Amino acid sequence: MKVPFNVLRPQYLMFKEEYDKAALEALDSGWYVLGERVSQFEREFADYVGVKHCVGLNSGLDALILAFRALGIMEGDEVIVPANTYIASILGVTENGATPVFVEPDEFYNIDPAKIEQAITGRTKAILPVHLYGQPARMEEIMALAKKHNLFVVEDCAQAHGATINGKNIGTFGDINCFSFFPTKNLGAFGDGGAIVTDNEELAEKIRKLRNYGSVKKYYHEIEGVNSRLDEIQAALLGAKLKHMTELEEDRRRVAEKYLEEITNPLIELPKIREGFKHVWHLFVVKCSKRDELQRYLSDNGIGTQIHYPVPPHLSGAYKSFGYKKGSFPITENYADSILSLPLYNGMTDEEAKYVIEKINAFEGVSV
Repeated sequence: MKVPFNVLRPQYLMFKEEYDKAALEALDSGWYVLGERVSQFEREFADYVGVKHCVGLNSGLDALILAFRALGIMEGDEVIVPANTYIASILGVTENGATPVFVEPDEFYNIDPAKIEQAITGRTKAILPVHLYGQPARMEEIMALAKKHNLFVVEDCAQAHGATINGKNIGTFGDINCFSFFPTKNLGAFGDGGAIVTDNEELAEKIRKLRNYGSVKKYYHEIEGVNSRLDEIQAALLGAKLKHMTELEEDRRRVAEKYLEEITNPLIELPKIREGFKHVWHLFVVKCSKRDELQRYLSDNGIGTQIHYPVPPHLSGAYKSFGYKKGSFPITENYADSILSLPLYNGMTDEEAKYVIEKINAFEGVSV
């Protein structure tokens, strides 16, 4: 048997008729940029998250960049970020000329609030928690620190659509919060897409201007902006998928719970879940001291895996100028050397999950 790490076609086939209808209606409308379908999706996604405003954008990265721009964060400012995130989180800061200040993660792979306060300086303007792999960061503690030090909070929700803390949705804690709709996300488009959500009308209006050349009225440009607009076809497809988010989430949870219950190999450390936190299983990440051998072994047995992420941002070539070295963030670096994401996707069969479990439980620490 072969089990890919991820495959998108099965979830398309789940609701094929609805997707096809939505796409064809958008095409037939003759209006493809900033029309009624974008507005409708923005209203529906704002309701889903539980906020007043949603602004559709070209990508999750653009959402981060424009969120910090709307807050006035610029050169000379610092933003506290998790050291073990995807580089897009950091690019959202550096594209505005600001400086990321890295903080180590906790045992749940999210930024550790206990380490944030010591990283705050007179130049700190914001905290960027990332809800990594589908589990929320510890937002109550982060918001308390932000209030104490008068800092903005921008949530990176790219991997956690629908995740909650004691019933409260992520994306509702921070000042302005960012989502990605990249195809592999839990709410994925059929191409690139993203959005910001907020309860702040002034920030929402500023993002609407920024995404459209600094304009809300054609040819009247109030500020310097960019071109970052969620298109009508993607909005229509996202709207169709949004109606099935509970079903899609439960489908992922079915696989994740099988893994949690049936993977018993003592060499494999399973993901931990905080009490009161709803994990939506964007990724199922295990930890293994013999990670590279495990990955080779699974590959030899037809099972696809990925490492999220093999090179932490502070050690990437993109940020070489910051001067960090191996050992600068040992917890993050240990995770980069030992974590592995197992296959988990909508439409994955019980037989595929069972095969993955059987092979992992048979792993003895050497490649076959």
